[in-house]
Order: sequence, then structure tokens, then C-alpha cells
Amino acid sequence: MTEVNSPPRLGGWTRFVTARPRLSLLVALVLTALAVVAGSGVADRLGSGGWEDPTAQSTYATKTLEREFPASQPNLLLLVDSGGASVDDPAVAAEADRLTARLASEKGVIGVGSYWRTKSPGLRAEDGHEALIAAHLTGDEKATNDTLDRIAPALRGTHGPVHVKIGGIVAVRHEMQTIIKEDLARAEMIALPVTLLLLVMVFGSAIAALLPLGIGIVAILGTNAVLRGLTEFTDVSVFAMNLTTALGLGLAIDYALFIVRRFREELSTGAEPLTAIATTLRTAGRTVLFSALTVAVSLAAMLVFPMYFLRSFAYAGIAVVLLAAAAALILLPAALLLLGHRVNSLDLRRLFRRGRPAQTQAPASGEGTAWARLANLVMLRAPFFALATAAVLVLLGLPFLGVRFGTADDRQLPAGAESHVVQQHIRDGFPGNPGGGLEVLAEGSATPAQYTAYKAEIARLPEVAGVDGPLVKGDSAYFTVLPKGEAVDSAAQRLVGELRSADAPFATKVTGTAAVLVDSKHAIATRLPWAAALIVIVTLLLVFLLTGSVLIPIQAVLLNALSLTAMFGAVVWVFQDGHLSGLLGFTSPGSIETTLPVLMFCVAFGLSMDYGVFLLSRIKEEYDRTGDHNEAVRHGLQRTGGLITAAAVILAVVMVAIGTSRVTNTKMLGLGIALAVLMDAMIVRSLLVPAVMKLTGTATWWAPAPLRRFHNRFGVSEGGENSPRGAGPHHSAAPPRSATGHDVPADENSDGSPNESGGVRAVR
Repeated sequence: MTEVNSPPRLGGWTRFVTARPRLSLLVALVLTALAVVAGSGVADRLGSGGWEDPTAQSTYATKTLEREFPASQPNLLLLVDSGGASVDDPAVAAEADRLTARLASEKGVIGVGSYWRTKSPGLRAEDGHEALIAAHLTGDEKATNDTLDRIAPALRGTHGPVHVKIGGIVAVRHEMQTIIKEDLARAEMIALPVTLLLLVMVFGSAIAALLPLGIGIVAILGTNAVLRGLTEFTDVSVFAMNLTTALGLGLAIDYALFIVRRFREELSTGAEPLTAIATTLRTAGRTVLFSALTVAVSLAAMLVFPMYFLRSFAYAGIAVVLLAAAAALILLPAALLLLGHRVNSLDLRRLFRRGRPAQTQAPASGEGTAWARLANLVMLRAPFFALATAAVLVLLGLPFLGVRFGTADDRQLPAGAESHVVQQHIRDGFPGNPGGGLEVLAEGSATPAQYTAYKAEIARLPEVAGVDGPLVKGDSAYFTVLPKGEAVDSAAQRLVGELRSADAPFATKVTGTAAVLVDSKHAIATRLPWAAALIVIVTLLLVFLLTGSVLIPIQAVLLNALSLTAMFGAVVWVFQDGHLSGLLGFTSPGSIETTLPVLMFCVAFGLSMDYGVFLLSRIKEEYDRTGDHNEAVRHGLQRTGGLITAAAVILAVVMVAIGTSRVTNTKMLGLGIALAVLMDAMIVRSLLVPAVMKLTGTATWWAPAPLRRFHNRFGVSEGGENSPRGAGPHHSAAPPRSATGHDVPADENSDGSPNESGGVRAVR
């Protein structure tokens, strides 16, 4: 390879990543292989819970009851079906008693009870053909999963006159983990080939298309190793693996897409590979770094919340974003330098261009392109497009006003899942309100008369259908309170507050499904302002450092938030209200799990900022060059519209593949974020942003003198050290020039053929 002597163009970072390209790739290969080893088996160490606040009153009460009164917290249920016979038939009772004794003899199983031993009517179906055996498996999630794996084969199935199905919280979580792992493998099998096909369509070159895919795989494998390490110190949710795959592929492809395309453009102008790398890193590379920071900040906001479900997504998200950016800014330049002009090899689109005349002349300004025409149309009718798109987005978000929050349960699983079938049979066929009871833990010495008086007091509460207990052990006791309504409806949630405020001669703690929901909502509500403030403040600062404007960061935050309305409206309309449930194959629980909107907001907001940074940086560069606000907006949309749309479509494909999951929360996450990404790229970036920037005019770029001086000193310009800062109208609109000094035609490669963006150059 001929050495290119361009010292002025080679910054410190360029020298670092290109000094030993073969060595860099070899080290990356070794580290990736180690990551495969380190991350192996990570899914088996991940949990499927984490929706509860670990510091909440309900969590304390649950753990205490599990320790002191394990029978009060059964997490394993055996649904015993006697067929056409009655559960009280002697042969059925004898077999059920044998199963109960066998379960009680197993290691790691305590608190075993059954209808046949207690004769409790709540354990017998109303039709008399089904009854329950309940038990508590001890230990953490991994221990209970191991116990279930060991005992389930001998318990499940037909035993003489009865047939047994296994349910309960442990079975639900175990089945959920298994299904998520299977679905994730299937999603990867769908996403990888489809993504490769789309990349080939975007780049034409099969070699260029493989590079972003390789960067994504490196990011995913590296993040799996990070998650495996984190499991040694903290709980991590299995759901986070879905985000790892989605963001690992999506963002790595986004970043590599911009860098590879920018590199190919420089080569098309006659630049040598090393000089092209320097220019690419100084331009698109800086924007990639900035974009990664904005996405990481949005995901980091989830660390504010105490639920390990949300914190797990922050761990996985931050790791995969930083690894994707690092791979794109270190490994990709090394690979591009070694490939040089061979990056354009295997141009598969030539098969479809045969017989077409090559385009030899292109309009210098790119006015003939579809994106330029769209930009001109939007700015010509800016008030209409601004009001119409904002109104449509608000309208699509209206269903979210009727959101009802709930807890995740077995209805997350497909209808045929065994644990879902068991829980549904209990809901439909057993008396009372199975799973909807509230437990009141009483701590402190008390007399029988005091227990009786307290029981009578809570029985008089208007929402109470009945009170059982107390069951006393030493200085502790517990009562079971049955609400009149549904397990987590508004009445049950009010009852939690009433129980907690009721007078008692001893300390009381309330737990149960409704109590967990109340505590989770409180934890999110109290911490949400801090998370929002973190996202908004850091986003405002980063966008200001990029643009030097006071108004643009405010616009970016507001328009990004507006772009998410369609996602939230669709989530409620589809997953809460059950529309399209048959088509999409899920069971609607009639509510949205409390943490899901927070998760979806943080992820979707970060991805919206990802595309916003690329568009704004291009507009800023053109405004610095020409001082013409309208031309900068038009030029920015023309040069990035196709690229952002292609990146959004690829990311949406990955998210839709995740959305094929049979677990409802994962389906909601994948399909919801896919919708948000497409709405942002195709509506907000294409219509709303240029319309609003047209309306704000040159005031868009205003900043007070102290902030201008701050930006001049600390700000970031994608154009690099040679780009003017704060350029005004006195700058002439000279044609852009490559690093080699050649004029760059807007719509053609060096051989006269149209470039891969269909007549537009990618982000500079």
C-alpha cells in the first residue's frame, strides 16, 4: 500500500486508528472471541422479574412472609384435573394426597398444602372437577428454576385418575425465560439476512454491506459479555437481551452506514484511502460520537429508577451503544483503510443497471432530487405542514390518555403456554379472587383481643369482601384481605392505602398484587422528574455544543417528544384495549405494565436524537458555509433524508423481528419502537423539523454573546477544524470540496454514475 503523505489532514485520532490496521483487527478478533466465551450462558443467569421496587413496603412484607409464613406465599401451583369425576372421589383424593406428599418431600420445597388436606373452598374449582396443590420453592430465581426443572417432569402429566398441569409465579417466569431465549434466536435469524439484503440495496456493494453487519455483531457479543459480568454483582433482566440485539444491530448499522458512505464519497472524488479516512473521521465520525452520547444519556436515565428491570436496560443499552460507536470509530476505519477502493467490490446493482444510460451530468445544486423537492414544498407551505403534522401526532397519541397501569403476569405468555393455561383456569373457574388478595403483615407483640379488634376494623372497610386470619408465629402474624373488585383495579389500589392508614396496636405492612402496583407507580412517579431532567438538560447541552444555537436544542427536545405520541397511543389502543390482538397473537390483560412506558420513552427518545443529530449537523455545516438559513435546511434534508430513512427502515426491521416474540411485553417493545423510529424519520425529520425551522428563520441560530463565546471555545463542528464557526451571509456558496481539493459533484461518483443515495451526498 502506498503511503499517503498528508500530515495536515491526519489528526491524532486518525493516526491512532490507522497506524496498525491489521493489528487492530487482529486484536478485535481476539477480544470478540473472548467475549463469546465470557458471554456464553448469559441468558441462563438473567432474571425475568424486576418490576418491583426493592425498597418498597410491599417488597419488605413479601420477603418477610416468605421467610416466616411460606405457605402464605405459594409460588408453585399444581392444577389437578379429575376429568369427569369429582375431586372428592376417593380414588382422586388418594392420588392427589400422594402427589402432595411427594412434592413436600422434595428438597427446596416448603409450605405445601392442598385442597384435599385443608378443604379450603378457594382451592376447589366451582365445577368440582379441578383443585389445587400449592407450595413455595425457596431461594432466588436461579435456585427456584433449578428446583422446578428437577421436580416438574415427575409431577406433570397423567397420574392414574388425574392430570396435572404446573403453574404459579415460578412456572410463569421460567416459561417466560425459555420463550424469550427461543424468540430471540428466531428474531436474529430473521433480522440478519433481511438487514444484509437492505444494506446491499443501500450500498450496492456486497463488501460495503457486510461491514455494518460485522460491527453490529461485535457490539452484540461484547454486550453479552458485559451483561454476564454484571450478573456477578447485580440482578439483570432477561428482557435486556432483546434490547442488546436490537440496538446492537440497529445503531451499529446506523453508525457504520454513515461512515462507510462518507468514506466511499471521498474515494469517488479521487482521495487516497488514508486521506479519505481522515476526512471521514473528522466529519461523519464526530457526528457518530455525538449521536452515541445522546443515545447513551437517554438510556442512562433509567438508572434513576430502583427496579432492576429498568436498570438492566440501562446496563445493556449503554454498553451496546458505546461498543457500537467504538467499533465504528476504531475497527471500521482500520477495515476501510485495508480495503481501500475494494470497498466498492461486488456491486450487485450493476445487474439491474444494464442497458441504462449512465448519468453523466447532475444538477450542481441537487434541485432535481426528490428530497430537495420535498424540502422546497415543506418550506413553501411551512405553517400548514407544521400545524398538520403536529395535529396528526397529537391525535395519534390521544388513546394514551386512557392508559391503565398494571403488573406483568401470566398473560404475557402465549395462550397455549402451560403456566398461562393454569392461571387462566384459576381466574375463570375458582371462587373468590385468586391472586387478588392482599396480605397484611403484623409485627410486634399483641394479644388475641387486639388481633380480633384489628380484623373487625379492616373488615368494615367498604372495599373489603372478607378477611382471613390471623395466622400467628411468635411476634408476627398476617391477615389475608380479599377486595370486592378486580385484583389491581382502582378500588383495590384505594384499599391498599386504607389498610396502610388503618389504626393498629402493632406495625403493619401491606403486600399483594395491588400493593406492588401502588408502590411501583409511586417509585416511578417520584423519580420520573429526575430522569426527565437528566435527559432534557444533557440533551440541551449536547445539541447546543453541536449547533451553537439556543432555540435548536429546545426544538429538538420538544419535537422528539412529539414524535413519540404515535407510539404511546398505539400501545394503549393495541395492547391495552386489545385491538389487533388476534392478528398479533397476544392476550390483552387490559392494562400496561407500569415500567414499559418509561423504558419505551428512554429508548425511542434516544433513537430520535440519533437521527436528529445527523440532520442538524448537516444543516449546521451548510449554514456555516453559506449563511443562508433556507438553503441550509433544504440542503440538510436533501443530503440526509434518504440516508436517515434507510437507517430507520433497517432499525425498524430489527425491532419488528424482536416484535415477533410470543411474550407480550417484548412484542410491545419491538413493535412500538419500530413505529416510533419510522414516524420520527418519515414524518418528524422530513416534514415537521424543516417546517418549524423555516418558521423560526434566522432566529433559529441566535445565542447570547456569552454562549456564543462558550460554543466557539468548546463546541463541536462536524466540518472539523477547517470549518468556520458562526459563518454568516458573507460566506460564498462555493461547491463543497473533498480532502484532496477536488470539486465534488452533488449527484455523481467519479466515474459519472449516480451515487448510492440516488443523487445526494451523505452526511459530511
